[in-house]
Amino acid sequence: MYIEWIWGLAGGLLIGLGAAVYLLGNGRIMGASGILGGLVDGSDRTLERLSFIAGVIATPLVLSPLLSSAPMTHLTDNFAVIVIAGLLVGAGTRIANGCTSGHGVCGISRFSVRGIIATLIYIGAGGATIALMRHVWGLI
Repeated sequence: MYIEWIWGLAGGLLIGLGAAVYLLGNGRIMGASGILGGLVDGSDRTLERLSFIAGVIATPLVLSPLLSSAPMTHLTDNFAVIVIAGLLVGAGTRIANGCTSGHGVCGISRFSVRGIIATLIYIGAGGATIALMRHVWGLI
């Protein structure tokens, strides 16, 4: 019997473990958009930031051959929608001063009011966007 939810659980555990290791090892919050943004704007700790991004990219590449079956995604085939969605997520993380790893994982786990409010807003906006894109416009 194939249990699809196990992939979400495993991914969540890995993200939580990564956040804990990053906080305990560096004393800083693991906000992926802040780490990537620091590379773009030339902030310090370049090697640390590059190592983090390399790990995010390399982990699925290393784990994929070890798994008997990869999880299915339900991403749209419409490339324009993918590009626009990526740009909107990037803009949203700059506006919110953080992303799901910074606000959602690290912020909520530290009982940060700002992180909790930001997470509620972007989860609500994401749900509304999916409803609009799928059920009103039929794009995904």
